[in-house]
Amino acid sequence: MRIAMIGTGYVGLVSGTCFSEFGIQVTCVDKDARKIELLQQNVMPIYEPGLDELVATNVEHGRLAFTTGLKDAVAGADAVFIAVGTPSRRGDGHADLSYVYAAAEEIADAMTGYTVVVTKSTVPVGTGDEVERIIRARRPDAKFDVVSNPEFLREGSAINDFMRPDRVVIGTESEHARKVMTQLYRVLYLIETPIVFTSRRTSELIKYAGNTFLATKITFINEIADLCEKVGANVHDVAKGIGLDGRIGKKFLHPGPGYGGSCFPKDTLALVKTARDYDAPLRIIETVVAVNDERKRQMAARVVTACGGSVKGKAVAVLGLTFKPNTDDMRDSPAIDIVRALVDAGAVVKAFDPEGMDEAKKLLPDAVQYCADAYATMPDAACLVIITEWNEFRALDLDKVKTLLKAPTVVDLRNVYAPEEMAEMGFAYTSIGRP
Repeated sequence: MRIAMIGTGYVGLVSGTCFSEFGIQVTCVDKDARKIELLQQNVMPIYEPGLDELVATNVEHGRLAFTTGLKDAVAGADAVFIAVGTPSRRGDGHADLSYVYAAAEEIADAMTGYTVVVTKSTVPVGTGDEVERIIRARRPDAKFDVVSNPEFLREGSAINDFMRPDRVVIGTESEHARKVMTQLYRVLYLIETPIVFTSRRTSELIKYAGNTFLATKITFINEIADLCEKVGANVHDVAKGIGLDGRIGKKFLHPGPGYGGSCFPKDTLALVKTARDYDAPLRIIETVVAVNDERKRQMAARVVTACGGSVKGKAVAVLGLTFKPNTDDMRDSPAIDIVRALVDAGAVVKAFDPEGMDEAKKLLPDAVQYCADAYATMPDAACLVIITEWNEFRALDLDKVKTLLKAPTVVDLRNVYAPEEMAEMGFAYTSIGRP
């Protein structure tokens, strides 16, 4: 089989590469000529563990190629995946679908023979209907079906998520398209991966419902953490106690500074907007969005409190800038709001992140100082703040940390360390949801 993947961002690049690993002939297309040139040299535009090796292997075996030429890639393809960005639209929070619709127009002009057009991008309910209308308007004679096939990839473990997913969701009512999609995912079918066939609109909603539910779990445990601090309870024990209930589950019950990343912030906003458009408001999700936004500001206030009520003129060491470990993605990272608030309060922020500093420089205030390693952030700092739980931050030499800091003060927003151990070593230690 032969497919074209339109878009070489996170979803398109990972999905296209993994399909090629399944033995499918894949051509990844992007308008950014420089990005394509770098990919042809095996230089990845994103950080994802193991991706560069997988790309190199499949390029070497002739199963994976990169090009700016959409027309040649689409012509004769069995399926064409739309994997372009759908960022939040300025002003109303709805998903910006301009890239999706532009791709649909170009695909329509390039198709030859029956083609399955697949929306891999996260799109609101009804987008597939509009993609079908656009293609039909430009090519009334074309034979095609439009299918929804949302992605469920976690940054940092995306390859494993594609190769061994919890499920595959395919939205189509066309038997022909169903056969094509079944063949594409044949490898997963053979290892008994649940494949959910449903209507196109249902498939589109499944993606949003899944992400907003996970965002709700994160926000829930964060609010429970706040309560734990007030009543002297331990949020980790609470999370374990409820997570062992099979109806609840233990995943995404980890307290922290709030959710961020490429999916949860924009998807919660988009679903809220869609629900309002259909006069079926989702009040729980509206609250989740508001609580998460406020939480990031609260985390900065915790740092100020730990520093005696003011950070003006004080150095603050920050470890971790990306929204989670094992990625260079800074999109809507809690670190953005926290660092900005500290700089606004007069702090001298010295930061380190293993992979995200290049991206951080585009988003954080110019006043932020970037350091070569974790310890370089600490000399004469009034406080050490851990925002992202990279593994290398889990085993810091605490004696060295104490020596370097001007004051032995640590604000651990990911609960990396044990309060008892930190107290024994003489640290003034602040964590989340623990007495």
